[in-house]
This record gives sequence, structure tokens and C-alpha cells, in this order.
Amino acid sequence: MSWRMPAETAPHERTWMAFPREGITLGAEASEREEGYAAWTAVAHAVAEFEPVTMVVDPTELGRARRMLGSHVDIVEAPLDEFWMRDFGPTFVLDDERPGVLGAVDWVFNGWGAPEWAEWKVSAEIARFAAAHVGAELVSSVLVNEGGGIHVDGEGTVLLTETVQLDPRRNPYADRARIEAEMARTIGATKAIWLPRGLTRDYDDFGTNGHVDIVATITSPGRVLLHHQADPAHPDFEVTRALRAQLEGETDAAGRALEVVDLPAPATLRDEEGFVDWSYVNHLVVNDGVVACGFGEPEADERAATILADAYPGRRVVTVDARPIFARGGGIHCITQQQPALPNEETER
Repeated sequence: MSWRMPAETAPHERTWMAFPREGITLGAEASEREEGYAAWTAVAHAVAEFEPVTMVVDPTELGRARRMLGSHVDIVEAPLDEFWMRDFGPTFVLDDERPGVLGAVDWVFNGWGAPEWAEWKVSAEIARFAAAHVGAELVSSVLVNEGGGIHVDGEGTVLLTETVQLDPRRNPYADRARIEAEMARTIGATKAIWLPRGLTRDYDDFGTNGHVDIVATITSPGRVLLHHQADPAHPDFEVTRALRAQLEGETDAAGRALEVVDLPAPATLRDEEGFVDWSYVNHLVVNDGVVACGFGEPEADERAATILADAYPGRRVVTVDARPIFARGGGIHCITQQQPALPNEETER
């Protein structure tokens, strides 16, 4: 077997999501909960403009999900506690030696390092559930990892973060060599580019400790979009400067020097919790489109949409207000997980 995670820009069969349910992430007040339901629904409807969406729904939320999602989204029922599908769901892979075979990597999920507040043991079973639902071969891993902790170019390159995969709360006995060997076995990565850290807010109690999918993404082989904080008053000003300097000196699996393109942050620096991690990098590429994060700043949102349209030629950019999602700890990429399309005979020829 030769498993390979395709680039997000490769054709999709569908996108997977998980519908919110009551708990610490959704919010204590009725207004907070309604805001969360509405934000997840808006993303699902935006994705459904381009490709099928399958939504995993906890039994307690079936009525609400059917009412809000309507006929645009396929609903499957399974128990949930958390609803960040990117992180606990499967990482879908293809086998280049068997073109009709879909695989699903089942990482170990421990709630981003098993913090005291996290509820995760139920959703940790969803990768196996989703794999069985679509008939994918299960690729079991003993590595604690989340889908938001990796980005690939589909040609052997993977972006990782030292504070995620080497986090002692996740993988206390791992080193770089072991992580890289497991990335090669499960997703076909032959070259790992290790970022030293992620964005500042991501190290708060409710953060992921440095997920790459809010910092940088590979838009095409040899080209990286990097979050750019231009205001020296924000601690990510220094963080993103250092990351740019590092990435400019890196090469990918094919030996190409990386072209680094800045994706500027919105102007807002703080919310009631402190410095924000609002990032346009946390978008989802879909068939013929891009579902982008919006932050209620027309000029900045439009600038980001223009950069994304240039990064993904021929795709239509749709912007969805991501502030309610970021207030709960992530963004649009964090709540979605693409399932790649299997190559057909025409592709093979």
C-alpha cells in the first residue's frame, strides 16, 4: 500500500462536518448557542454550493439540524461531544497503487492534549464511524494528531508544528524522526517542514497549541500562503516575521524553494479575551471554489478574497462570517474535512 493525502485543491467527493451540540464549546447562554448553530449552518450551506456536505449530528440535535440545514446537506446520526470535524475526523487518503481505494487515517485524538476542560472521548470515535460509512480502509495510527495540525501539497510535503506533534501532552515519547516516519506511512509525506510555533492566541487554555492551518497553507506546489500580522502592537507581528524568514529558506519534497505569499490579518487586534488570532489562512478549498473567513471588515475581507482568488485560479471565493467560530476556538477549516474523489478511468488515461 502507498497511502497519499491529496492536496486540498484536488477534486473532492464531499466535505464532512459535525453539527454543534450543547456543551462548553457552544456556550452557556441561549443567544450564544443560537449564534454557534447559525455559524456552522452558514458554512455548511456555503460549501454545499460547490460540493456535497455530510453532517454528523448528535441524536440530541437531529430536529434542529434538519430544520436549519434543510435539504442541502446530508445528515448522518452519531454521538458527539465536540464538533471540530477537521481535528477528530479521519484524514482521507488515496492509494496510488490501487486507484479505486479510499483510505481513512484514524489518528489518536485526545482533545488537543487532554486539557481539563475538553470533552472529546465520544467524538474520538468519529473517524472510524466516517470510514465505515463510506467504505474506506481504516489506516490506524498510534500518533496523537489532529487534521488541523497538518497541511500537505499532495506531492510529499507536509507542514507540521513542533508544539503540536511534539507536544508532551500528545506524544511524550515521540521525536521528529518517529513523527516523520508515521507521516510517511499514513499520508505519504517524504519531506516535513517544521514550524517552531503557531499564533499567540492558540496557546491559551482553549487553544490547540499551534495548529498550522491557522498560520500557513500550501496553495500549490512550492507556494505557501502565510498569515501576516503587520501591526507591531500584536505579538504575532514578531511570530509571523520569524515564520516568513524560516519558510523563505525551506524547500519542498521536490527540492523547490518556497515562494511565500503574505495573507494580511484584519485590523482588529483584540477582543474581550485578549489578542485575536483572526486569520484568513483558515479557509477551505472546495470544488471550483474557496470558502473564506470573514471578520466584518469589508476592506480587509475583500483584500483577502482577492489574494485567495489569485492563489486558486478559476475558483469562486465565498466569504462567511467566521467570528462566531473563532470565538469558540477555530475557523472554517477547523470545522470541515474534505473527502477526496477517487480517480476515474478518464483521469487514469
